Amino acid sequence: MTLSNAELYRLKSDARRGLLENDLILQRFFERYGSQLSVEDGKVLSLLFALEDNDLMDLLISRRDSVAGLEKESQEASFKAVLQKLRQK
Repeated sequence: MTLSNAELYRLKSDARRGLLENDLILQRFFERYGSQLSVEDGKVLSLLFALEDNDLMDLLISRRDSVAGLEKESQEASFKAVLQKLRQK
């Protein structure tokens, strides 16, 4: 099931970050995949958006594959799939 417009709007609002680089990557992601996101994708994105800006950036640019507090979640297929889409150039 895909996200409702309200859920997508909330995620986009939560995606606004303090680092311009994160904003640009997330904006590109929502332009490409926003209309296709599932509820599970939304849960993964919510976890990612709860991270500090620098930790999120490390994940987005493949500096790290996991961060403290998300070790278990980062092994799940849904997490890996969303992160792979976020990393696409």
